[in-house]
Amino acid sequence: MTKKKGLGRGLSALLDDPSTEITTSARPTGEPGTPRASSPIGTVPVAHIEPNPFQPRTHFSEEALAELSQSIKELGVIQPVTLRKVGYDRYQLISGERRFRASQLAGLTELPAYIRVANDEAMLEMALVENIQREELDAIEVAISFQRLVDEVKLTQEQLSEKVGKDRTTVTNYLRLLRLPPEIQLGLRQRVIGMGHARALIAVGDAARQVELYQTIISSQLSVRQVEELTRTSAPKSSSKSTARPMKDLSKLLAQHIGSRVSVKQTPDGKGKIEIAFKSEDELRRILNVIQG
Repeated sequence: MTKKKGLGRGLSALLDDPSTEITTSARPTGEPGTPRASSPIGTVPVAHIEPNPFQPRTHFSEEALAELSQSIKELGVIQPVTLRKVGYDRYQLISGERRFRASQLAGLTELPAYIRVANDEAMLEMALVENIQREELDAIEVAISFQRLVDEVKLTQEQLSEKVGKDRTTVTNYLRLLRLPPEIQLGLRQRVIGMGHARALIAVGDAARQVELYQTIISSQLSVRQVEELTRTSAPKSSSKSTARPMKDLSKLLAQHIGSRVSVKQTPDGKGKIEIAFKSEDELRRILNVIQG
């Protein structure tokens, strides 16, 4: 049975809880925030809303915001943002910062909103869980959000998996990404490599070897399967015998990629050389074209 993808039990439970809903409080008709009779959604002046200090996302695509802004100009805000009241006519975003920013770009003066009561911990949880569902988040952003839920909301991995609607193995795999060297984490954030590559690198254990393989992935454009094959036979560089098989496998992978015989040799101290065989100037030019992409 396919697992239903949704907001995550933590966020949806809070949003569905009537005790956190204050938009239904009586207000004079016509004032901002007065809900329509058939809906608990109110309208709030954009000028009265401030960003979420617990926002886990650090980057918003300007192009994507411009596209959303244009859509809002044409169709309005389809999905209300979620706010909490923090003072007289002051509200703070819990979720919906992209919609908030795009609405500002579109020149809107009011936004449809749910207004909730939430303490800082509940607000952090709601913001993190809501953001984890966004498909545009990179793997490291998701991993950091998971780690914050563990550290700051004090969730166990089992509780975390229930909150975000993902199995525990998936949660564990994301958390393990934060153990990778910074260079590889940056590669994940920039989508130079994928989650599959990263999981294969995690299995290596040794940080220096992980970076070495990461650089090979980029330079040789290795597939996830090729990296998995390489890491299965990967071992520390402590002896020439232990590195012989990995170098043989790497030679084979590079030969498949370049289309010519390749020899990779490495000494016990980690130094080495790569030799590529060619039979003619035409073949040499072909190999150079492959290497240069």
